[in-house]
Amino acid sequence: MTKATAIAPTNIAFTKYWGKKDEILRLPENGSISMCLSNLLTTTTVEFSPDYQKDQVTLLTSEVGFDSSEVSAKRVIKHLDRVRNLAFHLGGGDSKAKVVSNNNFPTGTGLSSSASGFAALTLAASKAAGLNLDEKELSILARQGSGSACRSIPSGFVEWLDGNTSDTSYATQIYPPTYWAIADVVAIVSSGKKEVSSTIGQQSATSSPFMALRVSRMKEKNQRVKQLIKEKNFKEFGELVEQDALELHSIMLTQYPPLIYWTPGTLQIMKLCSRWRADGIPVYFTINTGQDIHLICQQKDAERVVEKLHELGDIVKDIVINTPGDGTRLSDKHLF
Repeated sequence: MTKATAIAPTNIAFTKYWGKKDEILRLPENGSISMCLSNLLTTTTVEFSPDYQKDQVTLLTSEVGFDSSEVSAKRVIKHLDRVRNLAFHLGGGDSKAKVVSNNNFPTGTGLSSSASGFAALTLAASKAAGLNLDEKELSILARQGSGSACRSIPSGFVEWLDGNTSDTSYATQIYPPTYWAIADVVAIVSSGKKEVSSTIGQQSATSSPFMALRVSRMKEKNQRVKQLIKEKNFKEFGELVEQDALELHSIMLTQYPPLIYWTPGTLQIMKLCSRWRADGIPVYFTINTGQDIHLICQQKDAERVVEKLHELGDIVKDIVINTPGDGTRLSDKHLF
């Protein structure tokens, strides 16, 4: 057994998934299209050793992919068990592990910290256990820890295939990071953790009267967004992405119990986007399951978007500019 470290990006979904066909395997109700982000990253080091009497999860800061709550610790250990089971079947050991993880962004605010967290954990733990999994196998394994983690394994523009079994539900690259010069400017309006996790919130998705209609249209929508990316048709792409985010939140608002993740800062920036477009800046918003807002623009317009955000003063706590990024990869810079 050896020590291994992995760096994984978060990803932003252009078309979202909400609700699961299978809660245990984390099979989503629909496929989705996303992009890995260059500057929202989790770094995780894993070491398996017979010297460890129990699994240890150590956090370097409070802004990490896994918080120190009992629920999160159980999820990490359960994922380590999945890796141990794979290694054991291939003649490996079943030693306990030490995990150290660190994020460079706030956790639990809708920035997909579980995606990067479990993607990094998957690669680091599998390598430390002596496994050499290919990209598809890593994506399938990461999905079982956190659904959207499967999209953080490949690089660039990614599709999460709408499979009905574990072996057919995984993410694959559509285009490399260099294919299209777009940017995702993240406006952090609050670093406070959301009260209801995505995992819990999705369990009520089917109570929305609009959920079945949304799912019935997602296959066609995903085909359309792939075509717009291929054509680099930014205007229609941005309109579709913004519309899909609003549709996703309409499901959350109308399910029971309802989920309202937006803060006044979130709403203000959403409303300003149309004004900024009228002023000649092509920018469109999208929002995950949280309050922080992603502003999608072309890279040539990113600084103008940042300037507009700076004009809002204290409403915006921090800004992170992302371009299409690399997927999960190994690093020789260990955290311990």
